[in-house]
Amino acid sequence: MEGNVLSVQGVPAVPGLTFRYYRGPEDFPGMVAVYDACRPVDGLEMPLTVGHLERWFAHMDQCDPSRDMIVAEVGGEMVGYGRGRWFREPSGTFLHELTGHVAPAWRRRGIGRAILRWTEARQHQVASDQPEDVAHELFVETYDSTRGLAELLGEGYARVRNWYVMTRPLAGEIAEVPLPEGLEVRTATPDHYRRIWDADIEAFRDHWGFAEPPESAYAEWLEDPVAMVPALWQIAWDGEEVAGQVRSFIDHRENADLGRLRGYTEYISVRRPWRRRGLARALIMRSLSVLQAEGMTEAALGVDAQNVTGALHLYESCGFRPARSGGVYRKPLRLA
Repeated sequence: MEGNVLSVQGVPAVPGLTFRYYRGPEDFPGMVAVYDACRPVDGLEMPLTVGHLERWFAHMDQCDPSRDMIVAEVGGEMVGYGRGRWFREPSGTFLHELTGHVAPAWRRRGIGRAILRWTEARQHQVASDQPEDVAHELFVETYDSTRGLAELLGEGYARVRNWYVMTRPLAGEIAEVPLPEGLEVRTATPDHYRRIWDADIEAFRDHWGFAEPPESAYAEWLEDPVAMVPALWQIAWDGEEVAGQVRSFIDHRENADLGRLRGYTEYISVRRPWRRRGLARALIMRSLSVLQAEGMTEAALGVDAQNVTGALHLYESCGFRPARSGGVYRKPLRLA
């Protein structure tokens, strides 16, 4: 099956167009080329490299690329691809996440629609192998700037959540906010990594859309050269317990590509016993000072606009303002 030509319903009449399964790492350069073509058109800021794909696919769970991924080619050149994976919410609902890209030069010809329908059908097969007494939903998350996707998602998808990328300039003096009494910040060392990871997961279990990450996600995080710069992190400890954290990072390749100096204040979390004491604000402001000292001129973060813990208002009070928007779309996956 692997590498074979796929039979896809509703294939558009494009000379030389074929669909096939993912063949393996040999497809990575073509995937990067498609993504790079989409970046300026769709406003995709994060760069993609073969190295990124090697790390992600090496630790991929709840997805078999050789069966769950489709590649579109014209004359043997990759022009698009799509992939599905599943995970389970605490409520028990199975979410089937769909992702993909079509090179702008090949859009408006039905290729994206054919990829979407194939990935939906494939996830229908995956769902059929799961328990019959649980709900299944298709799931797509995207920037609002992604061209043409809203039209495709009009086929039964509903927007169920909004999110922002927020930014804050780092010019001028950054206010110091003291840590709550009894807490201290320590530089993370490798023997801390697992506790830091687990504390962040615990803190997000009561958030909308949470899904328990597979163990492979931890291994992938340890190998991420952008994320694993502990000197940029702010980890608050209460004795030997992680109370809260902000794991800032700087993507220097992204900054070079986009001609800016941005650092990210992300992975912001506070465990329940330490909430409502000003800890998140103190860690955010400390993180902003660190990024400023690294020469960054702006900070950014992502936020669920409807976060019940009041994260949006907290970030606004720290000087962040919405810069980009996106949404989460879902569609019931009905089993026969």
